[in-house]
Amino acid sequence: MSFRLHTAKPKLALWMLVAAADVVLLVASLGLMTMLLAIAGVATVAVAAAGTWMLLRRGVPERRVPARVAVPVSNRRRM
Repeated sequence: MSFRLHTAKPKLALWMLVAAADVVLLVASLGLMTMLLAIAGVATVAVAAAGTWMLLRRGVPERRVPARVAVPVSNRRRM
């Protein structure tokens, strides 16, 4: 059996609830339209970054593993 502190998981859950409440308060204070514009801006930046990364990645040649070459066994005389 493994030993776990009883206070480890509930603290994380509590902070996640606090973060969710902060988001709700932020939307209520800024207004829904401002929050939607902020989300649209973040999405635009994310799409632009992903597109740039894909375009830069496209120029990189794929790594090819060299083919194995059969090496002949030397012909030694047994003594």
